[in-house]
Amino acid sequence: MTSRRELLYLSRADIEGIGMKMKDVIHVVEQAFVEKGRGRVQMPPKPGIAPLADAFIHAMPAYIPGMSAAGIKWISGYPANYKRGLPYISGLIILNQPTTGLPMAVMDATWVTAMRTGAATAVAAKYLAREDAESVAIIGCGVQGRTNLEALITQFPRLAHAYAYDIKPDVLGTYASEMRERFRVDMTECRSEKEAIQCADIVVTATPILKRPSPPIEGDWLQPGVFACPLDFDSSFAASAFKAMDRLYVDDLQQQRHFVEEGYFLEMPQPQGDLGEVVCGAKPGRETHEERIMSVNLGLAIEDMSTARHLYDLARKKRLGEYLE
Repeated sequence: MTSRRELLYLSRADIEGIGMKMKDVIHVVEQAFVEKGRGRVQMPPKPGIAPLADAFIHAMPAYIPGMSAAGIKWISGYPANYKRGLPYISGLIILNQPTTGLPMAVMDATWVTAMRTGAATAVAAKYLAREDAESVAIIGCGVQGRTNLEALITQFPRLAHAYAYDIKPDVLGTYASEMRERFRVDMTECRSEKEAIQCADIVVTATPILKRPSPPIEGDWLQPGVFACPLDFDSSFAASAFKAMDRLYVDDLQQQRHFVEEGYFLEMPQPQGDLGEVVCGAKPGRETHEERIMSVNLGLAIEDMSTARHLYDLARKKRLGEYLE
């Protein structure tokens, strides 16, 4: 424990130097969903501001007593940042001592956000995708396209083929080259969303979140037995795709209702439950080979706090970071 007058600052370089692996991120995120499913977390829907159209800055607080994890993430997403040579996602995480409320750490949120989002997809797929899944479609080949592929390959060792699509051909080409070299996966560069997803066992969409989207993916593009995981709200999947699902979950029902009030998901049917209920066994996961199932992952603060707490503990053991008054 830090003293009453200092906190640990962890830069992105510090966090990457800790060496936490994707399998470990998946483990702590799954633990957080178990705690959530059993009603043992505090996590209000994330409030936010929108300084620019389709940009957001969100406050994401959560407390997980069973993991001694309490704090908040202040995170922004600016789709036009690439024009300035800046990342789409940036932010900070503050961890607090649950017993005193005093800040104990401040850390960069970029690595955490990327890794925990991929890990949450892998957790959802563990319960909702077919166990024999061998192919994945990645729509949107940025940071999340990379960490989601890593997480799914970690969770599904038989995953041998990836179909990828991005609206920017140069981004797609770079992504495909990097992923082939890193994971030795058979990679197909596709010319459209339809080409990418129509034969895939798992579909992940990671495009910018838009308030008034024109979603391209139709329900009849998705094969029987597919598991779909949109990370971009309703920006990629049309109403027909949501309605084509035999089973529809979200990562958090309260948060999803909050975003309906904000004008998102207006054509999505009522979800049958949330991911925490599935992970803890209160709601069923996949029951047949042919079911089409979707988990709409909005991104939860419990994922950030569970990962950040584990990073904090590892950083102290390895004496990484800088203590500040």
